[in-house]
Amino acid sequence: MRTLIAIPCMDMMHTPFVISLTGLQVKGEIKFAYSASSLVYDSRNGLARKAIVEKFDRILWLDSDMKFDPDLFRRLSDDLDEGRDFVSGLYFTRKPPYKPVIFKKAGYEHLENGVKPVAEAYYDYPDGVFEVEAAGFGGVMMNVSLLKEVEQAYGLPFSPIMGFGEDISFCMRAKELGKKLYCDSRVKMGHVGQFVYDESSCKELNHA
Repeated sequence: MRTLIAIPCMDMMHTPFVISLTGLQVKGEIKFAYSASSLVYDSRNGLARKAIVEKFDRILWLDSDMKFDPDLFRRLSDDLDEGRDFVSGLYFTRKPPYKPVIFKKAGYEHLENGVKPVAEAYYDYPDGVFEVEAAGFGGVMMNVSLLKEVEQAYGLPFSPIMGFGEDISFCMRAKELGKKLYCDSRVKMGHVGQFVYDESSCKELNHA
């Protein structure tokens, strides 16, 4: 199994991310790829193309402002081994109301005078692996075959759809192709900001 660990970044990587990355426990053949750009969707499209052209089996997306446990790779890989194409870890936004970056709904609400983009966070998520409509890409492992299908159907897989970021845009395209997307809430990640925003700290802040 060949996995590309893809890291879009701007001009820096946070220290907790680097520490997490150096402790990551991997299996199979891996390769790291970085893409520095102020346009995240451009970085993701380039990294996706690399994974496809170089015939990797899987790609692990990691954002450079995440903190995670050493077993993240193994856990997400095991989830894919069970027949899934896409699994995200669990992390939260860094700003109030500190929402989980997984979504019960992602799409358009039709109004009398047009449409409104809607992304409804999945607050009451279960413990374990469960299906989602979309997820952020702070820590996602997927089969490269999924990337290829989305690219073949839509062109650049991460080009933003009106009203959505590149990550939800990819998920919306995958869902239109009938694909199932999952989160494993046991794979907990921290979002690095003024301090590390994780499940515990975000729940505490939301109730403060």
